[in-house]
Amino acid sequence: MGLQQGEDLELCLSVAVDAAKKAGQVILNSFHKAKAVELKGMHDLVTETDKACEEAIFKQLREAFESHKFIGEETSSIDGIPLLTDAPTWVVDPLDGTTNFVHRFPFVCVSIGLVINKVPVVGVVYNPILDELFTGIEGKGAFLNGERIYASSQESIENALLATEVGVKRDTVTVDRTTNLLNQLMYKVRSLRLSGSCAMNLCGLACGRLDLFYEIGFGGPWDVAAGTLILREAGGLVFDPHGGEFDMMSHLIAASNGHLKQALVEGMAGLV
Repeated sequence: MGLQQGEDLELCLSVAVDAAKKAGQVILNSFHKAKAVELKGMHDLVTETDKACEEAIFKQLREAFESHKFIGEETSSIDGIPLLTDAPTWVVDPLDGTTNFVHRFPFVCVSIGLVINKVPVVGVVYNPILDELFTGIEGKGAFLNGERIYASSQESIENALLATEVGVKRDTVTVDRTTNLLNQLMYKVRSLRLSGSCAMNLCGLACGRLDLFYEIGFGGPWDVAAGTLILREAGGLVFDPHGGEFDMMSHLIAASNGHLKQALVEGMAGLV
């Protein structure tokens, strides 16, 4: 199935929402049960639920869009991240926030993004525990459970709520950079949140719960493809921590509402 007409993106969204809800039900059914946990790294977890959700999502997407390409977190952890081309590509995190899932902390979600010409054009992020469905199509706005959402109007970094994540690496260089950056920013913002889900942080910005977000060393494009589209459609900004154009393959992301980009870039200067 090609994407020759604009209305095809509505079909893509519909299929992605259905896949996300089915995967979300799998997550919900397993949320309060004991988990079989494997380690991808010392602090990077994967469960059978991650794998089952990715298989179910890809099966449904492939049946609907045979000619499209696919990038998923769990297959990439085995085979390596494929090259992102200009072709329509579904970029999927079947369970963002696996550590939260293991600990029954409710910030977990399914993230499904469609990327064309290396730009996200459809985004679905679904948290089945809170029953929150974030959706967006390029040029058509962002929505939470069907209601239009917008990034915050906060113009002062001193009154801003900042989200970040510490990542999974624990080598001295990474930890020192992480803590030094936190120390520098804590003098500038109102407060700080670490929810454990990159996709949920981007959606938190999109609906105005958060004002700023950055993550140094996020896992891969599956963490950001859907959330980037949703945030931009809500009036927010996504960029490189140095202020340049965002590259979803770079493992570096910064984001803000429509007013605080420069303040965040200046706040991180010298430590990124």
